[in-house]
Amino acid sequence: MSRRCGSAENNRFVVCFAVSRTAPPTPAARGPKRYRRRMRIPTAAVTAGSRTGGWQIARRTGNRQLGGAVLAAGGVLAGREWARKTSPALTGALVVTYLGAFGLSHPLAKRIGSWPSVLVVSAVTAAISYAAADRKP
Repeated sequence: MSRRCGSAENNRFVVCFAVSRTAPPTPAARGPKRYRRRMRIPTAAVTAGSRTGGWQIARRTGNRQLGGAVLAAGGVLAGREWARKTSPALTGALVVTYLGAFGLSHPLAKRIGSWPSVLVVSAVTAAISYAAADRKP
């Protein structure tokens, strides 16, 4: 390794750095190429899918906590996308809508049944999510 020093235009400070005499690593040695643009996840599909999927898992396995975990995972995934795509105020409103719809689905299920309640709440949440976050480029 050699040492090179250079000075700035106004000669007030000197910058020194080490220079390696070896060749730079090949692209294969650097590891996989990372892309700056991430794939956009449609949050409307995530919210609707996590609601219906969580309900089905809880119903079929008899384990409500497992269904709640699916619902929570969908909420976290959608929340991250909302935070990336929208303002903090709109993200908060969408999170409140997602959680509020979960709470409203229970009394609605007593009136119209559990399956129709899940479908209605999922459709409303997906429509709101699409209108607020997914429709924007």
